This record gives sequence, structure tokens and C-alpha cells, in this order.
Amino acid sequence: MKRTKTRLLLMSLMLILSLALSACGGSNNDAGAGGTSGNDSGANSSNASGNQTQSEAQKKLTLWFYYEGKSQFDIVKSLTDGFTKVHPNIEVDPVYIPFADFKKRLSVGLTASDLPDIVIIDNPDHAAYAAMGLFADITDKLADWPDKDQYYEGPWKSASYDGKQYGIPLGSNNLALYYNEKMLADAGVQPPQTWDELRAAAKALTQGNVKGLGIAAPQSEEGTFQFLPWLLSSGATFDHVAGDGAKAYGILADLIKDGSMSKEVINWTQSDVMKQFAAGNLGMMINGPWQIPDLTKTAPDLKFGIAFVPKDKQFASVLGGENLGVIDGKNVNEAVEFVKYVATPEVSKKFAQDFGYFPARKDVANDPYWTDNPQLKVFAENMEYAQPRGPHPKWPEISSAISEALSKTLTLSTSPEDAANEAQAKIDKMMSEK
Repeated sequence: MKRTKTRLLLMSLMLILSLALSACGGSNNDAGAGGTSGNDSGANSSNASGNQTQSEAQKKLTLWFYYEGKSQFDIVKSLTDGFTKVHPNIEVDPVYIPFADFKKRLSVGLTASDLPDIVIIDNPDHAAYAAMGLFADITDKLADWPDKDQYYEGPWKSASYDGKQYGIPLGSNNLALYYNEKMLADAGVQPPQTWDELRAAAKALTQGNVKGLGIAAPQSEEGTFQFLPWLLSSGATFDHVAGDGAKAYGILADLIKDGSMSKEVINWTQSDVMKQFAAGNLGMMINGPWQIPDLTKTAPDLKFGIAFVPKDKQFASVLGGENLGVIDGKNVNEAVEFVKYVATPEVSKKFAQDFGYFPARKDVANDPYWTDNPQLKVFAENMEYAQPRGPHPKWPEISSAISEALSKTLTLSTSPEDAANEAQAKIDKMMSEK
């Protein structure tokens, strides 16, 4: 799409200021990520005789990613090295960019024409950058690709915008209900499947310093991430939160009112919730699969089960994870080949296992590695219900309106109906703006 440099710069600066941190698992805080710096894509190179250009002999592509830690770099490097073994004339250089700088580098690179060829991007950000013209429309290049039919609808949709495809899902995760098996047994309740059952179970589990349920509800993307399963289950959508959506705000406010959930959830991160659960202060919590390693390490004797987030009209969850985006440049064809290579069942399976993801492909997700594990299988099955955040180029602003309404509801300063209506008015205004 054609844009003037002034318009591109304005949109880039707006995006830098507005995009919020996403609430996804998959990376850790280990220091010491390896990688190279700079964008070597498109540079010429010569062979031993000095008479061949890169395009005739060897092409070098650049992949930007923000995963932290040497182990994460090594996993990404295994993808790029594996691709080069299959395509000896194409080298993909993995470059680590700190998450705090990642969106800024993309936005500035868009105006300065200093970009990589491929990026690993947080899935709710994909549509925003596609609308800015960062990504190439690869819909036609995937038209005859049979593998695309293996993807779950939610992950596949997260890499699209306005009916066009701008990449593919790399790895996914979602949210589910964790429960303390002993606490539920002592209280004589079963893992709740509906909102009514949740109210009763949370109340029965609330004793002394123990609360029945814990969630992460800060006024941020993390809060929106945790709230969306409730919103979607009510029959509402991210852009139509009034009406049915008021019920989703209401169920959580009710748990605060009757003491089944702590008022402190507005200050808790997902890690905080896990720690409260591990310490025996929560009978149930909403969290993601990335918490399982820390939970089992922190509380090795804790017996816990995992179930779907309790439903209103239907089971629902929210999609976390990353996508592979193809930059709109001169190496689109080669970048698409890399994307397709990573998507092959054998490669995507190993990557998901090594990284703690869940496969975005149905055929891979049906592997016994996930289906035979009583904890992982729930998250794998949950991929059927996991929906993306958006996708919409104004997702950061929409998310902010949703989480602000959640904060007002959980502090009991605004009724669920009024909070939902206020959020809807803000969202309607955003949608009407060009």
C-alpha cells in the first residue's frame, strides 16, 4: 500500500506509544541471549572466483526475534540452520532484539527502510503492523499450500488482517483453570464447568486466608488477556463488549463481593497468581501452561488438576503465542520458503516441545506428547476454543478500554453494566476513526 513518509512516520510514532506489552508465555528472563546485530539482508557476496553475486549463488536473510536467554537463541538457531541444510543457497541469520526495543525497531525501520526479512512477532501485534504496510500479503503464495488447512482457526486468524494473510502461527498457548485437588476434595466439590458451578465452588473453597479463585487483573494487556475467556464465553466479542459482555464483568465482580476472590487481583501478575496458588492461598486459579515448570518446582508436593475455564454460553479461551511474519521486501519468496519449512510437522513439533508451546496445527497437537499428558492435554484441547486478541490494528487501544472497565468493575467503583457501556463507547469511537 502507498503511504507518504510523513504518514508512515506519524503512524509509527503512534504505534510506539500505544502498543502494550502482551500477556504471553514462551519466553523466560534468563540473561545472555546470543545473536548478531544489524541487517545484512540483500548484501552482495562473492564466491571464490569473485564473479557471482549473492542473488546468483547465496542469499542471506535476517530474522528478528525477542526471546531471551541462550537456550531460546539456540532453539531459534536450530530452525535457521535446519532450513539452510534443506536450502543451501539461502542463509537465515537470527538476530536478537530486546523485547523493550522490538516494536520501536520495527516502526523506525519501516520509515527508514531498515528491516529484516522475517520476524517472530507477538500475535496481537501482527494486524497492527500489517495495516502499516510492514508485512507482505502472502495470501496467493499460500493458496495451494495444503498445510494451511491443518491450522486451528484462532491461531491462523491471528496472522491475518482484512481477509489477507501476512504470516503464519509459530507457536501458541492459552489459559485454563488450575485447581488444588486436595482442597476441592476436602470441600466436596468437583472442578467447575459453568459459571454457576464456579460461584458455588469458589465460595466453598474460601476459608480463612484461602480464596476460592485467583486471576491476574492489572489494568494492562495482561488483565485483558485474562479477562477475554470470560468475555468470549458470554457471547460478546472484543469489539462488542456491552450487553452480554456485562455478564463477564459481573461474574468476576460477584466473586469479589462475596469474598471468594481477593481485591488484590487488580495488582497481581500471572506470576503472582501462580505463587499464591503454590503457597496454598488459592483453591483455583486461571493461568497458562508456561507456569507448570515453576509451579512444580516451587510446590513439588502440590497435587493439582487442570480444566477448561468455566463457561457461560460456551467454553472459551484466549490465544497467546507468536507468529512468523514475512516482511514486505525483496526476499519475500525466500522468506515464505522459510515459513513453510518451520511449519512442517516434524519441525514445528520439535520447536513446540523445546519451547513449551502448543502446536497451532491440529495434526501436530494430536501427537501423544500432548494428548497423553493429563496436564498438557487440556491446553492442547483448549486450542479449539482459543481466540486471538483482535486481530485489529487498534488492538492496543481496544485492550486498554477493556482492561480499564475491568479495573473499575473489580474495585466495585462502577457497575458491570456501566463499565461495559463505557468501554463500548470508547471502542465505537476508535472504530469510527480512520
